[in-house]
Amino acid sequence: MNTIFKLMGVGLGIGAGLVGTQLVDFIWKRVTGNEPPKDKEGLENSLRSALAFAVISGTVSTTIRVLTNRTTQQAIRRYERTRHIT
Repeated sequence: MNTIFKLMGVGLGIGAGLVGTQLVDFIWKRVTGNEPPKDKEGLENSLRSALAFAVISGTVSTTIRVLTNRTTQQAIRRYERTRHIT
């Protein structure tokens, strides 16, 4: 059963990461009025905006990963406790 929880944790992490990415992109566009600095072709974005976007998106993705891992571990512990009771 732990394998199922781990796979669910991975799936939830990927899903939450995709949602987090979309959220950061949306908020960046609303706040700055510009597209997120992700283009690979040109150097149209300033270094400052690219670094700010990288820091924000890295913070959001790390937070999502930590919260997903903690939630998965809590679910596994809760399942283990209730499995021994019944």
